[in-house]
Amino acid sequence: MKKMRLNLIVIIALLLCSCAQSPGTTGPGRSPSGYEAPSPAVSASPEPSTESPRESAEALPPQAAGSQSGDGSAISSQSKPDTVSVSDQAENLPEPAPQIPAPPFSLADIAPYSGEPCAVVNGNVPYFSKEELTTQSFESYSGLDDLGRCGAAYACVGLDLMPTEERGSIGNVRPTGWHTVKYNDIVDGNYLYNRCHLIGYLLSGENANERNLITGTRYLNVQGMLPYENRIADYVQESGNHVLYRVTPVFEGENLLASGVLMEALSVEDGGQAVSFCVYAYNVQPGIAIDYATGESAIDPAQAPASAPSATQAPPESTEPSQAPVSESAADTSPEQSPAGALPQESAQEPSIEPGVSQEEQPQGTAYILNTNTHKFHYPTCRSVKQMKEENKQNYTGSRDDVISMGYDPCKNCNP
Repeated sequence: MKKMRLNLIVIIALLLCSCAQSPGTTGPGRSPSGYEAPSPAVSASPEPSTESPRESAEALPPQAAGSQSGDGSAISSQSKPDTVSVSDQAENLPEPAPQIPAPPFSLADIAPYSGEPCAVVNGNVPYFSKEELTTQSFESYSGLDDLGRCGAAYACVGLDLMPTEERGSIGNVRPTGWHTVKYNDIVDGNYLYNRCHLIGYLLSGENANERNLITGTRYLNVQGMLPYENRIADYVQESGNHVLYRVTPVFEGENLLASGVLMEALSVEDGGQAVSFCVYAYNVQPGIAIDYATGESAIDPAQAPASAPSATQAPPESTEPSQAPVSESAADTSPEQSPAGALPQESAQEPSIEPGVSQEEQPQGTAYILNTNTHKFHYPTCRSVKQMKEENKQNYTGSRDDVISMGYDPCKNCNP
């Protein structure tokens, strides 16, 4: 009996040891019963997640999503590489050229120059659409093309767009087709070319903006464009209203010099009752033949006066560089037929007529006295200067074009 009890105790002890064995001792991937669980299935083409970016980030393990600090802010487990923000990149990118609406204009509709500085286009009705009309002042300039030529300039001119400071220098800008050439006794002011603003300074306050300056003849600047610019300026200053204004230079082929400019304007608040025009101004100079491919020029014997100087005359007194001639307006357009007096392109390299005075000479500035009250300008020796109030006097040195472009008229006594 005693032996049976001992055997029973041994058996019970063995059973207790077997039950006390931990299930964690089973092999990896196995259940305590010895059954091996299958690996999870992996789809070859999983369905796209429908989680929001925020939900997806929260579902990632800390190594991917970043651990959380005590205050809930994300802390990256890896150092971040140097990055450039989108705003930083935008600051380094060039300003995109604005998309200025183009008028449905054809040079085939323009007759060759026949003595008038401008030709009426489209029945003198500008090409603006109703969607373009606005009373919000703005100005916009096309980017330069591959040849460095200006495109259309576009503005809604208001009092807030007009200059409030003295005009700055623009002599550092050299538009395509530029030559500094002087024709004494043929060209008014002697110098053939001006740096012409598409949107005039008195309308926009723009100075040395290369996207707003073209090479234009003095005739284009003063006879063609300036009267229309003054008309817009006078209306805006008197009424406080706005004028939608677009100036489109037109270049034929790869010419560096524009043949003329299309000018459109419409007074907005009154629907064009005060100001409405659509004209083409010719970039020509009577008495001078111009090669529009290069901007080179020569005296035209058929048009020049009998007293015209020859190419062998002595150069002007001074050839030292100074401020170049300045002008306000002018964009050039190139009609299908070159303006009268233009040199044939095939003769551009060897013109049959004599060139004018030095093509690289720089003009000297002239001293004037401006009357800021009457907007007249005078020579310092003019008797009218003595009658001016001191607070209305302003000394100015520059070209005559510059003064006129600022809105001043020449004195009738001294005729500056």
